[in-house]
Amino acid sequence: MCGISGFISKKKIEDKVINQLKNLMVNRGPDFQDKFEIKEKNHICFLHSRLSIIDLNERSNQPFKNKNHILSFNGEIYNFLEIKKELEKKGNKFLTKGDTEVFIKSFIDEGASCFKNFDGMWAASIYNKKDKILYLSRDPFGEKPLYYYRDHEIFIFGSEIKYIIHILKHLDKKIIKNEKKINDYLFNGYKSLKKNNETFFKNIFCINPGSYLKFTSFNNIIFEDYRDLNFKNLKPFKSISESIHHIKEDLIESIKLRLRSDVPIAFCLSGGIDSGGIISIAKKILNKKLTTFSIIDNDERYNETKNIDLICKNLNIDNYKINISNYKNDFLENISNLINFHDSPISTPSYYIQSFLMREIKSKNFKVSISGTGADELFTGYYDHYLQYFQYMKSIKKNYKKNLTDWKEYILPKIRNKNLKDKNFYIRDINNRKNIYEEQFNLKRYSKQKKYEKFKEKNFSTELIRNRMLNELFYEVVPVILLHDDHNAMRYSVENRSPYLSMKLLNSSLRIPTEYLIQNGYQKYILREALKGVLDDKIRLDRTKKGFNASLASFFDLNNKDNLDYLFNENCEISDLVDLKKLKRNFKNNYLQNHYSKFIFGILNVKIFLDKY
Repeated sequence: MCGISGFISKKKIEDKVINQLKNLMVNRGPDFQDKFEIKEKNHICFLHSRLSIIDLNERSNQPFKNKNHILSFNGEIYNFLEIKKELEKKGNKFLTKGDTEVFIKSFIDEGASCFKNFDGMWAASIYNKKDKILYLSRDPFGEKPLYYYRDHEIFIFGSEIKYIIHILKHLDKKIIKNEKKINDYLFNGYKSLKKNNETFFKNIFCINPGSYLKFTSFNNIIFEDYRDLNFKNLKPFKSISESIHHIKEDLIESIKLRLRSDVPIAFCLSGGIDSGGIISIAKKILNKKLTTFSIIDNDERYNETKNIDLICKNLNIDNYKINISNYKNDFLENISNLINFHDSPISTPSYYIQSFLMREIKSKNFKVSISGTGADELFTGYYDHYLQYFQYMKSIKKNYKKNLTDWKEYILPKIRNKNLKDKNFYIRDINNRKNIYEEQFNLKRYSKQKKYEKFKEKNFSTELIRNRMLNELFYEVVPVILLHDDHNAMRYSVENRSPYLSMKLLNSSLRIPTEYLIQNGYQKYILREALKGVLDDKIRLDRTKKGFNASLASFFDLNNKDNLDYLFNENCEISDLVDLKKLKRNFKNNYLQNHYSKFIFGILNVKIFLDKY
């Protein structure tokens, strides 16, 4: 796990500027820094900042050179030992024991086709000195970020936007904020942010997950998606028992691979089935010694202390709890520092509080953390998945009444969102997407722009529920989580890993016949059954969906006059986007509502972001 950056420039970049850039990269890699440079017709430079996780020896330092190729890569290739064996069969000799040398020799052996064989997370630059070609590659789910900028005289890339901005400022190039992206953030919500590869700055883009960029000249750049996302030809499992068997085997394998490390690993524990399942497998099946970390909110809507304590007692493992109320007095300072590191507003309060979890993990000297991201999107984890499931079951005329009865008895009483209480939400209109941006449409009355991005989704499947889950996985929910997971972790030099984000596990989840996804009022039914005898039944059979969330009121006093004066101060750029007077008039009656609270959080973020850039 590391930080990478680099540029190809027609103009020479001063050593002073490059050294300042290296200093910006220290958080991502405090263990070693180096660069590779060519000063010919173009000034070419690749920088690397290393966080040592596998093969701690200096022999695996980067940029890593092999023949005519230079590699600088951030991340982990979890199945590198298996790939290494295949390369050795072809006559390759290895001088190191890590995944870096496996990466570069795989690329030399197969070219960009090698990316399809990697089970891992990465953002990588590979430069061919002989052919003068640069490749930038990103993992299938986008766990590791990679940004780029280009014009007629310079191409810049990096793990963080600030690396690019640093170079642009020294070239006296204008940094322009992306007002459209800011407006989407405020009024279309976080699920709109990764529908395209734009960032909060114009002309700075992210490499799309599962793709690579090939640079041959300033006028010749191509993009290629190396994944196979045509899931329609996957052969369904024949039964529930076959589904359970394969999911269990694939999940165990994914966790086992992601526990490969030469440094200690921490586990994030929320109290639900996703993280609880990972931790239980690691302890009971893989016999790992575990230390867990949890966020605690005093708001009962999000407090999972009971489940957390139950899991830890059952497994006899250590747990550190971080109560977010302890950070209430320093919210504006804390969020300002976080926005500065992310180079963007923070999407929801969840990712603000998650930053404290990473800080605690770092304070206990862990370099790696494990989280449960992705299970909701693979196995049905949200309340609206029930409504999409009802639409499917009614269309095939099978067990609809039984599933509806279970939902009314076990799930309906737990739901707060009025849209999710309507069993016919998608049955009446399969194209209804009103619920996707939650209550954002009601907040548009505060907008001064009146221009919004139309809702778009990719067509993966003819089945509504499958199509929605895959859009959440690749475009709406998981990409936002992963971006914040990465930045929050790397701010404290911690690598975050997500066992549910495995292409093999994804393909197996898509082979589960849709009718099996929800059974007896249980979403994630197949996952729950796969964890039978491993995860404590009180957790495994808990139907309540709390989610990793928090109330803004838990860490920002909305009755404090100074806070309110700051929030509604109109002498700032955000007043061009938001009608703060109207918002203030309605504030007292609405601020405790979940969607309204998130909107206030967004306004605070945008205010700070606009002030900084």
